[in-house]
Amino acid sequence: MSDVVARAAQLAYFMAPAYIANMAPPFVKYWGGWNPPLSRRWLGSHKTVLGFAAGVTGAVLATLVQSRLGWAGDIVAYDDWALLGLRFGCGAMAGDSAKSFFKRRRGIAPGAPWVPFDQLDFVVGALVLGGPGAALGWTDVLVILVVSGIGHILVNHLGWALGIRETRW
Repeated sequence: MSDVVARAAQLAYFMAPAYIANMAPPFVKYWGGWNPPLSRRWLGSHKTVLGFAAGVTGAVLATLVQSRLGWAGDIVAYDDWALLGLRFGCGAMAGDSAKSFFKRRRGIAPGAPWVPFDQLDFVVGALVLGGPGAALGWTDVLVILVVSGIGHILVNHLGWALGIRETRW
């Protein structure tokens, strides 16, 4: 059992840049300056340029910290941490934006729940761009999806309770 927990911890550590990328955009609502929507028509007004940039920046900074800590396990090397962070950040933000595109096309309002897509959009995007070159098996991907889905729900509910997020989802 401890091997399973240890592997889950390694996988969560590997995915930390994507998690940080996904958590960063809500904080730009406190910025009163320039922050236009990426595309009001296609994604809605809440997907913004600074939100996207904050997500990518957060992922790059997370991989920088990971490269200095040196605990990579056997999943990935952090030799080119900046590129890995960029791939994680862009993947997470692109996954979230793609989900928003489809959510708007289905007439689902921003903030309205769309389970499981709201929980896994950024994870899938990050795995598509950040996962190549990583030593991940199918069971690893399944663990990442399950842990990320449950963690996303818990973190969003906490963010809502703290007043950082406008909705629980």
